[in-house]
Amino acid sequence: MTFPLMRNNIRREDLDAVIEHLKQDDPILTNGPKVRAFEEAWSEWLGVRYSVFLNSGASANLLSMAVLKIRYPQGGEVIVPPLTWISDIASVLQNGFTPVFADINPHTLSMDTGEILSKITSKTRAVFLTHVQGFDGLTDELIDALKQRDIPLIEDVCESHGATHNGRKLGVFGWIANFSFYYAHHMSTIEGGMVCTDDESVYQQVRMLRSHGMVREVDNPDLRADYQASHAQLNPEFIFAYPAYNMRNTEIGGILGLSQLKRLDANIVRRNRNWRRFLNQLDVSKYRTDFKLDGVSNYAFNLVLRQADDAFAQRLMDKMREHDIEYRRGSAGGGNQLRQPYLRDFVSEGYYRHFPQTEHIHFYGFYIGNFPDLKDVEVDQIVAILNAVE
Repeated sequence: MTFPLMRNNIRREDLDAVIEHLKQDDPILTNGPKVRAFEEAWSEWLGVRYSVFLNSGASANLLSMAVLKIRYPQGGEVIVPPLTWISDIASVLQNGFTPVFADINPHTLSMDTGEILSKITSKTRAVFLTHVQGFDGLTDELIDALKQRDIPLIEDVCESHGATHNGRKLGVFGWIANFSFYYAHHMSTIEGGMVCTDDESVYQQVRMLRSHGMVREVDNPDLRADYQASHAQLNPEFIFAYPAYNMRNTEIGGILGLSQLKRLDANIVRRNRNWRRFLNQLDVSKYRTDFKLDGVSNYAFNLVLRQADDAFAQRLMDKMREHDIEYRRGSAGGGNQLRQPYLRDFVSEGYYRHFPQTEHIHFYGFYIGNFPDLKDVEVDQIVAILNAVE
């Protein structure tokens, strides 16, 4: 592939760090001190008190909803975007909540604040907001309104490491925030995710939920002692507080995370430079360029047709395939999730039509790979190919 979505995200220096660990006489490979070191380093980088390293960003979404279920065992509604990865919505369903959809803002591809606020009811238990592909999806109006109404904000920052709102990193504004370290993301542990919070109760619950619900995973000695005293008939090493999961990561993941974190900030700078170079040359008569750039940490080159034009979209895709440009149609997660078969039993026929901004992205939105190793001349070549479509 001449212009792939990603290349060279796991470097020799990352692999060398893993090899050095494996050279030990008796290296720990399961969840251990390297995982904990990465959690602490990530918390410091992000600016939160607690982080829990998991096996994927999807697992982070699932455990966030599991924590919400502990808080609201009776269920309720969670406001979600129709433009997101499937695990955001699936995790809501899997924990017995009802997803309520809010259309997106075309300038950020994240849920529109007015749309969110219009969907809040007495049954709303949380707003689960995805910061799509490096954009800041927050507004001060949304933050203030949720605080006033005591509605938790859960941030999906899986595609937006290092993006900011008012100078603070995304992931510090919500009750809970989730990150992904999948191969194509800003940094990678091959597979991996993180749940972040300032709430110690959430932190201890996620530690247990990550590991079968075992109380021994709690690192608060008083809380652990309370569980043990309340269940004196049980082996203190095998008290299971919740019907939970095994979502632990490994020492190898922790080592990769520690290594990659060292260059994350520099990679974000490069990604943003590529993104601005791309936008500055794009033909504004054909493509949208009026994205919100404040606080951005670009994940991929967003290519959105200015007008709905099926014939032009087809010519564009033909041109990209001809020139070996890898792309994804529909942007994040395959476009409008309300068109997906897994939601057929939860929404009415044709409900997707109520979300025109998301529908436009579904048919006329694409993303193209952006990564730190992408050269200026390659960006220029990509834009020239795109601008040549008639």
